[in-house]
Amino acid sequence: MNKSNSINYKFVIANSDTNWGDHHKWDWNGLYCHWRVMGNKENKAIVLIHGFGASSDHWRNNASIFVEAGFCVYALDLIGFGSSEQPKPEKIRSLDNNIWARQLAAFLKEVVKASNNNKAILIGNSLGGLVAVTTFALFPELVLKVIASPLPDPELASNNISQIQPIKMKLLKRLKESLVKIFFHLLPLEIIVPFISRTKIIIFALGLAYFRNISSDKGLQRLVTTPAKKKTAAQALRAMCIGMSLRPPEITAPYLLLRLSKIVKNPSILLIWGDCDRLVPISIGQNLIKKHPWIKLLVIKDSGHCPHDESPNYFNHYVLNWLEIN
Repeated sequence: MNKSNSINYKFVIANSDTNWGDHHKWDWNGLYCHWRVMGNKENKAIVLIHGFGASSDHWRNNASIFVEAGFCVYALDLIGFGSSEQPKPEKIRSLDNNIWARQLAAFLKEVVKASNNNKAILIGNSLGGLVAVTTFALFPELVLKVIASPLPDPELASNNISQIQPIKMKLLKRLKESLVKIFFHLLPLEIIVPFISRTKIIIFALGLAYFRNISSDKGLQRLVTTPAKKKTAAQALRAMCIGMSLRPPEITAPYLLLRLSKIVKNPSILLIWGDCDRLVPISIGQNLIKKHPWIKLLVIKDSGHCPHDESPNYFNHYVLNWLEIN
């Protein structure tokens, strides 16, 4: 894309005010969920989905721009994150992109009022991108377009759709389930998580997701550390670790994209990647568009794993331009 147009592409200091939009609570399957909205609800809906460890606060530099462009912007805190419930084991023993996709689909139907005649646009960062793609694959009647920035999934690195015989697969699956559950139940997350959330370790880990220095961005630090300090954070993290480790192949990204390739008739997925992403290398996105030419990839220079927050001028412009073209 030509960078010499009227958009100002110089770095803009991130907005420290994360308290955007009107805040609401919504009950889903007995779990309370936090969501927010900004703009005229008669307009086309954009739903923003945050990444791992983040929340709807993380869209501080994007929501108002999309509203000014004529959209109604919603954002949802996924179960286990932000101000949504961090469930105890008796409520949910594992969390994965399938569960979050079903939460998001229910949100689209019940709150956004999405339907086959009024589909929503999903924009997700990192884990949120995977949840958006999962929702598109499982509930295509609710979704018009998906922007994933980026699209993470360990299975994309190997890109291996298993050909192991069913009997061997069943044995391996049982062994893996046992080992994963034993490991994460023995791992003292109730000690580790509070320690990390109250030291500079969490800020160091957050810094790996950015190309720029975030040491002075107190708003960003606050939106990540606040949920991590809850008493229930460790049990929610354990549920995520177990769930994402034991997902069935059918809800991993390679299978989901293969499923979508059979039903997508036009450019419906845009990938936006920071070229300095240290968590999910850009090579994964480049391999994806070779295998799936119907997917579009746009790269933002000098940006890390969260280009929507680190390079909002580029990101917002890319999104709105792609939506207009398509």
